[in-house]
Amino acid sequence: MKNKIFILLSFILSIHISAQTTTVNYTESTDDFPNPERGFYRYAGTHSDSYSLLNASTLASYRNLHTPPSASYSIYSTLVYRIFYLDDFTNSAISSTYLDNVQADFDAARTAGVKLIVRFAYTNDIDGSTCASWICPPYGDASKTWVLHHIGQLQPYLNNNKDVIALVQMGFIGVWGEGYYTDYFGDASQSPYILTTTNWEDRNEVLNTYLSAVPSDRMIQVRYPQQKQKTVYGTSAPTNSAPVNAASAYNGTALSRIGHHNDCFLASHTDFGTYTNYGPPSSFADTTNLKPYLENDSRYVVVGGETCSEYLPFDNCDTDGGYADTELERFHYSFLNSQYNNSVNNGWIGSCLDDIKKRLGYRFVLIDGTYSNEAQTGQIVSININLDNVGYAAPFNPRGVEIILRNSLSGDVFFAEIDEDPRFWLPGSHNVSTNLCIPNDMPLGNYDLLLNLPDPEYSLYSRSEYSIRVANDGVWEASTGYNDLGHSISINSSASQSACTTETSFQEESSFLPVELVRFNIKKQNNQTVICSWQTYSEINNKGFYLERSIDGRNFENITWINGQGNSSEVNYYEYIDYNLSSNKYYYRLKQEDFDGTFNYSNIKIIHLENENLFEVFPNPVQDYINIKNINSEKIKISIFSSSGKIHFYKESSSSLENIDLSHLALGVYFLKIEDNNQRLYYKKIIKTKH
Repeated sequence: MKNKIFILLSFILSIHISAQTTTVNYTESTDDFPNPERGFYRYAGTHSDSYSLLNASTLASYRNLHTPPSASYSIYSTLVYRIFYLDDFTNSAISSTYLDNVQADFDAARTAGVKLIVRFAYTNDIDGSTCASWICPPYGDASKTWVLHHIGQLQPYLNNNKDVIALVQMGFIGVWGEGYYTDYFGDASQSPYILTTTNWEDRNEVLNTYLSAVPSDRMIQVRYPQQKQKTVYGTSAPTNSAPVNAASAYNGTALSRIGHHNDCFLASHTDFGTYTNYGPPSSFADTTNLKPYLENDSRYVVVGGETCSEYLPFDNCDTDGGYADTELERFHYSFLNSQYNNSVNNGWIGSCLDDIKKRLGYRFVLIDGTYSNEAQTGQIVSININLDNVGYAAPFNPRGVEIILRNSLSGDVFFAEIDEDPRFWLPGSHNVSTNLCIPNDMPLGNYDLLLNLPDPEYSLYSRSEYSIRVANDGVWEASTGYNDLGHSISINSSASQSACTTETSFQEESSFLPVELVRFNIKKQNNQTVICSWQTYSEINNKGFYLERSIDGRNFENITWINGQGNSSEVNYYEYIDYNLSSNKYYYRLKQEDFDGTFNYSNIKIIHLENENLFEVFPNPVQDYINIKNINSEKIKISIFSSSGKIHFYKESSSSLENIDLSHLALGVYFLKIEDNNQRLYYKKIIKTKH
């Protein structure tokens, strides 16, 4: 049996307590760690003549600290750039075998806990033998007719797998799908070195068709800012066209959905043609207009890419005479390639690389929070959180925000979705403030307060790999994906008259979960038996449920299978009794499976089986001395330690009452651990306050 892991909470500098509220101050973390849809990505290309499937185990390993090929630095990576080369289909439909492989890649990403940056292209061949350049036509891409046909074939795969698609890139046109060296859409590398109105019309038709094929809440990146300007405003759009702003962001229009990828970041004054007006009537570099345009547009659309060539000293860090970190911040970069070009990336080591690794995309830091201490059912609790985004950008995909109350004894979880959109949490300071209603039927007790920033796709909602971790010491719960706010609220009585109705109310199931699962509860029958019950409504194609159990919240095992009702419009009830349990804490979840093999997970439920009445701990909060009452006077081991893991007190005791002096400890949060003769563990958070 694996050793139990107690995750230390090391976030509180000080706590101010009043009769109504408590203010908790948080400590910023300096650690680098994985978070979804941001950071350095891993590259994975494949060709139709030699398709190489993605491997889920390999993808999962990218989430751990590792060193990419040609890199002299290590990263955590949650993004995989997947370019699908359609070499064999420039004059034919994509084969069913290839499409099956595309689906298998999406499945591997989902299993691994990563997301894909998706691009389709026809060729990466470079032939300079027939002209004076390093690359010569013909290039080997496909005509507009076949591109549009292939987009139609790919549409169902893009829609069915949008949960693991971070974004797509326009692709299709030209070598590498970068829109430049192309046989059919205008070749600006050849005389007269412009793109005609017809060329832009053809490109716009491809992009608009792709926008219709890709799910409306996913963005498409283009290689050149002028592509977006001419798609949104027409083929004569100037380089000073208006960017998206807060009022027009995330509304499903082309203006709000077209982002940017720069595949030659810091390669030259124009980033090898990125900031160029390709005409008509003439082609010329225009950093004067296009850089400010991208600076403003990138606040609300996704930006990322790769370095491609050294441009010394300008591709160095700001401290070394360049502007790498300055430009990443200015243009709100969410990701960079970790495998190309490391002649540039490796040059950032020792200067700004560690900062870049942490700041690509978003990085949310809790500053403080003020929370209600107690409430009756039918009353409201107030939540007020101050946070900073110290990253380069805000999240670019939809993201949920939930306040969670979790019963400290039963583990029952109650959710309240609040009216916040993290896509508007741009770099800088933000306040999250809300009043939430305690429902009339909520059980009395003490509830831990948590913040959840889940992926709203129901297939990913309950998976911690896809939830956002805030950058504070000790806050993260890896097993649930929740961020512990370091406060508890006491629901201590039932109100006789009041019943708040205008505020958002806590409920037992998250609004992000499928509506068919109405309730999932676990209850302790005794210290060795747990009753698991759940209820569904309007089942469709439901094969049944696996009930899964874990002792650490990460490694789950199937303990039973229960058949579903298939298709049913009635309310259905299920129950399973789990006997002969020996540990003091368990995690449960449901895996609901359809007849077609697709599946969803419920929320994780936690239950404690230890007898809480064996010990009494008082007072808490404590000023000087804390008392531990040992009801049975059996031999126990007592430890008190700080969030950093430093032990401040240890004793083996059989006394019925231990009086422990904590007056020498600094203000903050500490943890009490008691281990009895049966190796059952009892944990309690202790708040040390001033006189």
